[in-house]
Amino acid sequence: MTEFFGPWSGKDDDGDVETVEETVEETITTTKKLRPFVKSSTTKTTTMTTPAKLYGRDISQYDEVDVDELLSKLTQEELTMLAKDVDPDDNCLPPSLRNNYACEKDPTGPLNRKKLIEHINKQALETPDRPEVKPYVAGVIRGKKWIPPPPPEKMRDAEEQITIDLGDEYEQALTGASQEEIIDLAAILGFHSMMNQEQYHASLLNKGQPVGLGWDGITKATKPKIYPMDPPNDTDPDDTVKRVKDNDQKLTDLNWNNIKNISDEKFEKLFEGLKTNTHLEVISLVNVGLNDRTAQLLADALRANTTLRVVNVETNFISPHGVVELVRALLATTSVEEFRASNQRSQVLGNKIEMEITSLVEQNPTLLRLGLHLEYSDARHRVASHLQRNIDRSESYIHIHTYTLHTDLILYRVIYKTLTIELY
Repeated sequence: MTEFFGPWSGKDDDGDVETVEETVEETITTTKKLRPFVKSSTTKTTTMTTPAKLYGRDISQYDEVDVDELLSKLTQEELTMLAKDVDPDDNCLPPSLRNNYACEKDPTGPLNRKKLIEHINKQALETPDRPEVKPYVAGVIRGKKWIPPPPPEKMRDAEEQITIDLGDEYEQALTGASQEEIIDLAAILGFHSMMNQEQYHASLLNKGQPVGLGWDGITKATKPKIYPMDPPNDTDPDDTVKRVKDNDQKLTDLNWNNIKNISDEKFEKLFEGLKTNTHLEVISLVNVGLNDRTAQLLADALRANTTLRVVNVETNFISPHGVVELVRALLATTSVEEFRASNQRSQVLGNKIEMEITSLVEQNPTLLRLGLHLEYSDARHRVASHLQRNIDRSESYIHIHTYTLHTDLILYRVIYKTLTIELY
C-alpha cells in the first residue's frame, strides 16, 4: 500500500514541493475451514480442459517457430538421428525414404529369391523354441480357465402376460394331450419356431412324429437316395438324319441329348432336311456341342419349317447373339410354342441382349413357354406378361373352336332328324 505525506499547502518553507512516498506492505492471513464435499442433486459438475502442451509450452506457441531455421542449425549426425525417429506421412516419398531402416552394409550381390526363402526356412528350423513356463500335459489346464458368466434369468412382467380363456373342454383336451399331439397342433397353427423341420413335415403329411424327437430334438441328416444313372442315349444320328430327310411320318420326336462327337456335317444334313419336314414336332439338342455356326443353320431351318412345336437347345456353346438369332427366327414360323436355350457359353446375356430378346418375344403371338435366364426384372416381367397373354389367347381360341364344333354337331343332328321325319 502506498501513502503520501506532506503539508496541506503542498509547499514547504522554501516554496518547493516535497513529496514523501512511503511503502507499507501488509500481509493479510485468511483462515478457511475445510468442509467435506457433499454432492447434492442440484450440484453441477464442470470439466476444465487444459490445453495440450509440448515440452512445457502450449502447442499454439510452436506455430510461429521457423522449422527451416531450426533444421539449418543441426549437424549432419543430428539430422540422421532425427530422420530415424520421424516417419514423414507423405505419399509422394518412396518407401525407401519413409521407413526407419537404413542398411549401411554393401550389397553382396543380386537378389536370389529362392536362396533367400531357403535361408529363412533354415533359420526358422534351427532357432530353438522358447521354453514354456509350464510344460503341456494332456488333460491338465494351464493357467486360469475362463468360465462364462451365468445367463440372466428370464423375467416376465405380469402386465405383459396374456390370459386366454379356452373353456373347460379345450383346457381338458390340452392338459391330457401327448407331446406328439401338441407338436402336430403347433404345426397346424404355423408355430414353426417350436419344432424342427422333420417334425413339421411329419405333421403336415400325417406320417407320425419321429421316435426320440421332442421339443429339444435335433434333426439328423437323412441319407441321400441313390438313383441309378440315366442310360446313355442310343439314338443313331445317321438313321435319324435319313428319316428326317425322307419325311418319315412316324418320327415326331427327335432326341439327340448328350450324344458326344456329333460332327458339323451331320448337323448341316439334319437342319437341311428339317426345312422340308412336315411331321417332326419336337426337337431336343441338349449338350451336343452346338456353336454359333450350327445355331445359324438351325435358325434358317426354323424359318422354313411349319410343324415344330418344341425346340430345346440347352447346355451348348451358343453366344448371346446366337440366342437372339434363334429367337428372331421364331417370328417367321407360327408353330413353335416352347423354346429353351438356357445354360449356354455365356451365363450372363447383358442388358442390351435381354432387351432385344424381350422385344422379339413381345412380337411373337404363338410362343407360350420360354426357357431363358433373364437377369433384369423388367425383362422378366415383360416376357412373363406377354406369354400369359398368349396362353390366355390360345385357351380362348380352343374354347371357341370346341364350342363351334359342338354347335355344328347339334345342328347336324337336328337336320338329320328333320330329314328322317319327312321321309317317313
